[in-house]
Amino acid sequence: MSFALYLTGFILIISGIAWALVTAGVAMFKIAIVCLILLGIGILTGVVKTRPKDPPRGPLT
Repeated sequence: MSFALYLTGFILIISGIAWALVTAGVAMFKIAIVCLILLGIGILTGVVKTRPKDPPRGPLT
């Protein structure tokens, strides 16, 4: 899976969470903090999950 696709899905999830928090009456400042934290987590997990694996190294000679 590509990083862009992973991040797009994560942004959709963050948008849904933000919408639910707005509907629940949470302050915008707190919603912004939650969204930034989730975005950071999404970027970190996206990099880890979409990073290509290193090829195995041959024997050292």
